[in-house]
Amino acid sequence: MSSHHHDHDHDEHHDHSKEAGGDAHHHHGAGGHVHAPASFGRAFAIGIALNAAYVLAEVFYGLAAHSLALLADAGHNLGDVLGLVAAWGASVLSKRRPAGRYTYGLRRSSILAALSNAIVLLVVTGGIAWEGIRRLIDPEPSAGTTIMIVAAAGIVVNGITAYLFMSGRKGDLNIKGAFLHMASDALVALGVVIAGGLILWTGWLWLDPAISLVISAVIVAGTWSLLRDSVNLSLDAVPQSIDQGKVETCLRGLPGVAEIHDLHIWGLSTTETALTAHLVRSDPAADERLLHLAGEAMKERFEIGHATFQLETPAAAEACKLRPAEVV
Repeated sequence: MSSHHHDHDHDEHHDHSKEAGGDAHHHHGAGGHVHAPASFGRAFAIGIALNAAYVLAEVFYGLAAHSLALLADAGHNLGDVLGLVAAWGASVLSKRRPAGRYTYGLRRSSILAALSNAIVLLVVTGGIAWEGIRRLIDPEPSAGTTIMIVAAAGIVVNGITAYLFMSGRKGDLNIKGAFLHMASDALVALGVVIAGGLILWTGWLWLDPAISLVISAVIVAGTWSLLRDSVNLSLDAVPQSIDQGKVETCLRGLPGVAEIHDLHIWGLSTTETALTAHLVRSDPAADERLLHLAGEAMKERFEIGHATFQLETPAAAEACKLRPAEVV
């Protein structure tokens, strides 16, 4: 009897969840997250064009001036151009409708872009640091004036690009990755200008590689949180912005809910969150209202737009194989 009831509840849930969960999902999109990447299309196009041109200029003048700081920055900026391309591609892909085997669409591509952005940055920075150590041991002369002029242009290019992504950095890890990249680049370019000036003033050749090492340390420090957050999202961790305890308390406090189990919260993309939970209630007559309240509460309080609930009677919950919290 209880297993039949469990199945019946499950079907009943699916009829209503279109109303509650589906409705919540729709409203979440309308709330301002879904259109964010579209509005950043122009920012990506401008950023990629500016940075690609700047990379070519840096390589040319870096070789001409024998400056490791400029070449290091060019390598790093190339990583940025690729990162921007990946981030843009992901923001476009994540808007594609679900089809075939991809029942969630390709939303997760934005998480992969943020992760690859962080990895590329760290790998390129490792190469810069290695060369910097080699140059510290065996300094080479470099043209301070050329370095300063090219790097000053870099402050402008990277500053403009960072500004284009500034407004979206809080709501989307993918956009945050692009913003961090550009902001760290502007900082790097500033360091290079200072290095060029000090080399001209003092004649200390070791300043060029020394500043490239300081820059490397700053980039690693800035990239670490991006790497950590994107790895966590890839592993289906609860997104950083959501307090799991508060979600649980909120669901337990809904009228008629006696117990909850099998609660899962994970990122569908760098902007959207999904949730599933089994709610145990004693009065099946209030099912429709409970589903509506639960869906609305998740959307309004936690910005969880894709919520799916399974309703169970206490008897069905006893037989539920997913009941203990450690069972997945």
